[in-house]
Amino acid sequence: MNPDTPQMTVGELIDRLAACDRSATVRLAINPFFPMAHQVADVIQAPDENGQPMVFITEGAEAEQLGHLPPDVAVRLTWQEPVDAPPRRRRGTIRPVDNGQ
Repeated sequence: MNPDTPQMTVGELIDRLAACDRSATVRLAINPFFPMAHQVADVIQAPDENGQPMVFITEGAEAEQLGHLPPDVAVRLTWQEPVDAPPRRRRGTIRPVDNGQ
C-alpha cells in the first residue's frame, strides 16, 4: 500500500490477488480483537457519501462466521503476537512398588 494513502486501491488489490492461487477460497478477516473468518459474497462498486468511487467486498445476507482466523494469519495482520507453545516439563515415570513379594 502507498504510505501516503493508507487505504488500498482496486489496483493494489488486483496486484495482490494476481499473486495468489486462482483456485483458492476467499475469506474476509474481521475484528482484530476476536479474529474470525467470513465468506465473501460479492464485490459492488458504488460512490461514497462524497461521490468518490468505492468498491465494497461484501458478505451475503445469510452470512455467518466460518470459524476462527488461523493464528498465523492473525500474527501476519499484527492482530496478535506470535505465541509459542509452553515448554513441556519432563514427566516422571511410575515404577511398580516392590512389596518384597
